[in-house]
Amino acid sequence: MLPAKLRKGQLPTKICVTCGRPFEYRKKWRATWDDVKYCGEKCQRNRPAASATAPTN
Repeated sequence: MLPAKLRKGQLPTKICVTCGRPFEYRKKWRATWDDVKYCGEKCQRNRPAASATAPTN
């Protein structure tokens, strides 16, 4: 869980699944920070295809 008061130098970071770039915590992600995987809407729309697709013969 995140601390109640975050300062700019103490913001947690993650790596975007799509582009591989690091991104920092945003206030709007406070309730769902553990579920955030993408740095923005563009990366979320262009996320990699699921690898669980069945091969065609």
